[in-house]
Amino acid sequence: MEKSKVEITTGNILLSEPFMVDGNFKRSMVLLCDHHSEEGTLGFILNKELDIPLNDLIADFPQIDCNVFFGGPVATDTIHYIHNIGKRLEGSVEVCEGVWWGGDFEQLQMMILSKEVTSDDIRFFVGYSGWEAGQLQGELKLGSWVVSDMYKEYLFGEEAHMLWETGMTDKGETFSILSQVPDGKAQWS
Repeated sequence: MEKSKVEITTGNILLSEPFMVDGNFKRSMVLLCDHHSEEGTLGFILNKELDIPLNDLIADFPQIDCNVFFGGPVATDTIHYIHNIGKRLEGSVEVCEGVWWGGDFEQLQMMILSKEVTSDDIRFFVGYSGWEAGQLQGELKLGSWVVSDMYKEYLFGEEAHMLWETGMTDKGETFSILSQVPDGKAQWS
């Protein structure tokens, strides 16, 4: 019997299964910002914080004490941002309620300079996570990911290092138990 197809949409999150071996995605929560079955999927890992100041990555950017995250292994020479600024930042795309992606970069800089935007409003990402058409559905069939709903509190309220556990626990008892599986760091020979 074939497993039923898992429906995913822009605004969902992916939680990696606890035994995923890919270091890029181990115990990760990925927000899907652009999903089109025929074209592919783009998202950002929300819980892999980097120890790099934003101003070291972007020359002449207004000073903002903001966390920078590893968004994924694709195009790691690019910077992206997710925020709660909404339509006030022209060109932003609403991903889900209270969560927006991108927007006019020059306007963002002006909003930071004028203190309209603070570090509580925005997260920056180096690179992104991407899947070609059909690739993510194949990974879902293999059980690599758990699909869940995104809540703005995950991005603008939770401690990043706890997001995977929180997301799994929010899925219910079975997933809460899975979130307690030790993070086996043993090396395979």
